[in-house]
Amino acid sequence: MKQKKTIQLITAALAAMLLSTTVLCAADDAAATLAGDAKTPAVTHKTLFEQIKEGGWVMIPIGLCSVFTVYLIGDGVIRTGRGRVAPRQHQQALKDLFRQGDYVNAYNYCKANPSPLTNVLRVGISLLGDGKQITEDGMMGELAKESGKLQTWISYLSVIGVCTPMIGLLGTVTGMIKAFATLGSSGIGDPSALAGAIGEVLIATASGLFIAIPAFGAFYFLRNRAGGAIHEIQDIIAGLFRKMPYESLAGVHIGDDELYAAQPNWLAGQATA
Repeated sequence: MKQKKTIQLITAALAAMLLSTTVLCAADDAAATLAGDAKTPAVTHKTLFEQIKEGGWVMIPIGLCSVFTVYLIGDGVIRTGRGRVAPRQHQQALKDLFRQGDYVNAYNYCKANPSPLTNVLRVGISLLGDGKQITEDGMMGELAKESGKLQTWISYLSVIGVCTPMIGLLGTVTGMIKAFATLGSSGIGDPSALAGAIGEVLIATASGLFIAIPAFGAFYFLRNRAGGAIHEIQDIIAGLFRKMPYESLAGVHIGDDELYAAQPNWLAGQATA
């Protein structure tokens, strides 16, 4: 439900931006029509595809970045959802097993139903026989891994936010070089031609900023959302492991992980001697 509300808010914001842009453009056109006279040349309106084409070769990587940004935002919203990080059915099933003291089946349930919550709990349950300190350290290490998994793809939004303006600026610089090279060879001639060339190359910079701004906004939003999900896992684990009878579980090995540590071989040799 929260995910649907978030997506609806994002959609409404985008629709409001598009509507305001349309209204402003219409107002500008109306003002230009009222202020113009017979000597004013007609303004040529270009389609979106024509403007993208004028941006030059840098519009290709900027376009790829835009597609990747949309994918990362959608994937991040899904990954950081509370229902994905700590499903309610997993919480209820594990609470019932912990109430019964059935830690073996709790371990098997976590192994059969992977999620960030169950992955952390599986490690904690397998270390119950080693004491409280080792159990908590093991769960904190696994929790850091799960946090890293959530943050990995989200961090690429920050990379896109930094790189796309640089790519757009590169396109602007290369376009300006071409424009001034033409100006140097043919003279100033018609100043409107130079102004048109400068306007065309600035499309690349504007496109880079158009992608970078929402990428940065989504990065901070999803980063905070992932942090909230990790905190929820910590709260659930704290409730499940409260008053855990570590003394009764001392030396118990739960799970099917192989134990490699053994007695030193020289002690084994002394025993046979």
